[in-house]
Order: sequence, then structure tokens, then C-alpha cells
Amino acid sequence: MALWRIRATVDDRPGYLSVLTASLALRGVNILTVQVHTTEVGAVDDFLVDAPDALGEADLVAAVERGRGRDCWVARSEARGLVDQPTRALGLATRLVRDPEQAGEVLRTTLGLDEVTWRPTPAVAHDAVGTTTMLLTDPAGGSYELRRQAPSFTPAEYARAQALVELAAAVTRREADRVTLVLPDGAELAIRPATADDLAGVVELHEGCSAHSRQRRYLSGAALPSPSRLRRLLAPTRGLTLVATTTGSGGAAESVVALANLLAEGDEAEVALLVRDDWQRRGLGTALLRRLLAHAERAGYAALVLHTQADNTPMVRTVARLGRPAPVERDGTLLTVTVPLVARADKGPVADASPRAGATVGGPRRTDPGGGVR
Repeated sequence: MALWRIRATVDDRPGYLSVLTASLALRGVNILTVQVHTTEVGAVDDFLVDAPDALGEADLVAAVERGRGRDCWVARSEARGLVDQPTRALGLATRLVRDPEQAGEVLRTTLGLDEVTWRPTPAVAHDAVGTTTMLLTDPAGGSYELRRQAPSFTPAEYARAQALVELAAAVTRREADRVTLVLPDGAELAIRPATADDLAGVVELHEGCSAHSRQRRYLSGAALPSPSRLRRLLAPTRGLTLVATTTGSGGAAESVVALANLLAEGDEAEVALLVRDDWQRRGLGTALLRRLLAHAERAGYAALVLHTQADNTPMVRTVARLGRPAPVERDGTLLTVTVPLVARADKGPVADASPRAGATVGGPRRTDPGGGVR
């Protein structure tokens, strides 16, 4: 017995796949795996089969054609083709996460390509599905051109390849967003986007903060947030969460010492900070707030909004250090500071960020209020 890959198109109608498989079965061909790709011209069936040694390529093509298949492509396969396709795709995705520079090789392995070429020019509107040349948009800029002799690419293969390219670009962007911060006192910290894997470290951060610091961050109380709430903060639907960690020098494990959230609602983005008590008043809060502000501007939000208590002087001063106009609205003991990001008066005087008698009452409250501490 020998392993073969067979790809053929049949009419996308009830019973047509069974006719094709019956024709193969009559010749002793055992179907090991099958994938069905829906296209505009019919259902493209991709088989991995175990066929008797006496059957050759021409015999398999003839069996497919007798089973109402068309545009048949047949090629010998190897035992690695028996690997479950979703498992194989996940393995390749893991490889990309570890090294996004392997995007070309991962695409080659995924699709059995003869050639992968990256070009600085963007992909044209036509992705060339249905031919043996396919174009993919690289979110980081430029495009990939993929070629193989046969078979033609299907829409499912295009979607799979584009998803892998986007994953590589996302990992690359994340690595680019990781910076080393040197504080005025010489201490070094790493600042990077948060991931779900940071949950344990963020829980430890909250446990290491005083009740006063937690109350200033969440405004509603000093209790530890639930793990489910922290998971939502680590992966906001819209926005960005940053963590600041010790560099773990000398073999010591890194620890999370600050959490900065940017949560978007409409055309505004709300920010909140939590800095461990022993790292406060060292410039870390200002550095995190500046990075969130820069992200909000790149994302096109109209304003940055922050809620804090009137007596949280360190947070008010942190906002003032941004050097931006920052109108303040007061509602009892709550301050709402708004930093415009669109058509702002960069060269105008910076508004005083302290509470004042003429402040407007009734600033908005959002889903996760809290200004945190510097």
C-alpha cells in the first residue's frame, strides 16, 4: 500500500462526494483523511489515501473521473501527512509565535509551496485564489507572493495563510512595543503589552499594593479584584494594557510592579494606573501614561479620559506632566480629567489640572473607572 494525496472538484450537491468515495473504494483505495473546500466552482475535496501498490497516478485519476470528479491532481505523500491538520496548524502557529521571522518557511510548509517572495509593494485587490499564484497582504507593510506548480489554491488555504501572516505581524508588533525603561534613579524596568499569562503576576501586584493604592485605582473599594475581572483588564476588547516588570537580573524571576490600562468607549479612551507602593513617585506612572497617550493618538481616539479622587495629588500631577491641555470636571470627591487628542492646542497654555471652583459638575463614569497612583 502507498500514500497518495488526491484533490478533485465535484458539484456541490448532495450525494456527489459519496459517488467519488465509492469509486475509489471499488479500487481498494482507503481514505485516511478528507478536507472539503467550498469554492464558486464546486466543492474541492482534498484526500489523503492509502492505495494498493498496483495502482499508479493514472489509475487514481481514472477512478476520480469515474466518480464524477474533475480537475484532478494526484501526488505521492509521506507519513507526515497523517498528522491531524488542526494540530499541524497549531504547531506551525506556535513556531511563528516563537520566531515571526519564520513566516516564509511556515507558509511553505503549510501549503507545500515552491516559492515564497516578500515584496515591499502592497498586494493588489485580486488574491488569485483558483490559480497556482496567491498574493497575501502583510499587515506590517508589503505583501507575500506564493507559488506552487499544483494544485490551485482554494479560499480556505488563502484564509489560513493570511491568518498566519497576520499572526507573525502581531508578534512582531508586540516585540517592537517592548521597551526597557530607565527611571531617574537608575532602576531599569521592562514595559510591554500584557498577555493572559500575566494573570498570576498581576494578582501578586494587587496583593503587594496597599489597600489605599487599590482604592485609588478602582475608586469603588480596596478589595482585590476577581481573577475574571483581571483577565478582562489584561485583554480589553478595545484598547491596550501594559505591564511594567523588573528585568529579573541575576537569575531572579521578573515581577509585575505596575499595570496601565487604556479602555476605549466610543471615540474616547479611559486610562487607569496601578503602581506598587515601593515603585511610586519614581516617574514610572508618568512613563506609562505617556505610552498610553501615544497609543491613543495612533489609534485615532479623540480624547484621553481619567477618573481620580480629588485628594489624589500624585495622579493629578502626573497628568499635568504630559504638558497637554487637560480640563477637569468635579463631581463631589471625583475628578474627571480629559486630555484632547484631536485638533489640540499644542502651543497653547496647559490648563491647570488641579480641582477648581468653576469646574463642571457631573463628569462621566465608565465601566472600569479609576485613576490609580503614580
